[in-house]
Amino acid sequence: MLQVGNKAPEFTLQDAAGNWVSLKDFAGKKVILYFYSRDNTPGCTRQAKGFSDVYETLKSKGACVIGISKDSVASHARFVEKQELPFVLLSDPDCSVIQAYGVWQEKKLYGKVSMGVVRTTFILDEKGNIEKIMPKVKPDANPRDVLQYLEEKEKTV
Repeated sequence: MLQVGNKAPEFTLQDAAGNWVSLKDFAGKKVILYFYSRDNTPGCTRQAKGFSDVYETLKSKGACVIGISKDSVASHARFVEKQELPFVLLSDPDCSVIQAYGVWQEKKLYGKVSMGVVRTTFILDEKGNIEKIMPKVKPDANPRDVLQYLEEKEKTV
């Protein structure tokens, strides 16, 4: 189980355009790494749009946003285009990164038990260490909660 202070697991995955993107590409930047279950579902769309709404402010604070799901590159491309998302979405079809971050878990929905991605956000510092873990986040609140965390942290520095 990953904890605050751990080195974030390295990865290389394809983005919506089919380009290979590695975590190390973001060295020196704060990374907002959020895991979600599926493109174009109501909650995931609201979460992505929320990150779009605060994206410029996050960027001005030296942070970048990366969303990861097991959806295909083609699905991400359609989602990015339809929702006009300004940040990176990465495809993890074999769930290797999802599992490395410990967000592939048992879920219950209407009494049915299944395995799936538990919506979780990691804030990584400029050295690639886990600074904060936000487990089981609410899609509507998560982007603003991330922004609030960064703003509060700025005040204490």
